[in-house]
Amino acid sequence: MDSFDLPRLVYLAILGSVLVLWFVVQGRQSLGKLMQYAAAWGLIFLGAIAVVGLWQDIRQTVQPGASVLGENRIALPRAPDGHYYLTAEVNGAAIRFVVDTGASQIVLSRDDAARAGIDTEALIFTGRAQTANGTVRTAPVRLERLAIGPIIDRDVRAVVNEGEMQGSLLGMDYLRRFSSVEIAGERLILTR
Repeated sequence: MDSFDLPRLVYLAILGSVLVLWFVVQGRQSLGKLMQYAAAWGLIFLGAIAVVGLWQDIRQTVQPGASVLGENRIALPRAPDGHYYLTAEVNGAAIRFVVDTGASQIVLSRDDAARAGIDTEALIFTGRAQTANGTVRTAPVRLERLAIGPIIDRDVRAVVNEGEMQGSLLGMDYLRRFSSVEIAGERLILTR
């Protein structure tokens, strides 16, 4: 627990105790009804905590994903954070990428590389990449299969980042395979 979280927890415990005490004092004539109200408010409180805790998962489920516009066209909606995300099938595993025109290559996090069947323990980090956080070491890999909807590529070059990453990046080496990459309204449209 963080030192920032402890005062919040103490505050919530005191506030909860005061509310419980108030309910007991106000409803001592009808404790059965008081228990019903307390149970209802407790369930509402737990529901609110669950929604806050699962908000990222709920938002990703509700938020529309990539749409296939045709045999060779895919549209990606702009996410609330301003980025474009797509889920590609890499060696049979679903990997979520940020479309990043600032990245020169496909960059996999170690976790995503492992999910795609790459032996991350055997990687040799011989490359270097400049990032916003400084220089990181990278290991070159080959992706047997990368599929985005109906678009399938085989034997695709990528790198695995040795440092910590929140997700993987789909960089310019891969985006150059498309004949057109355009932003139209709130969508990024990739055309082969």
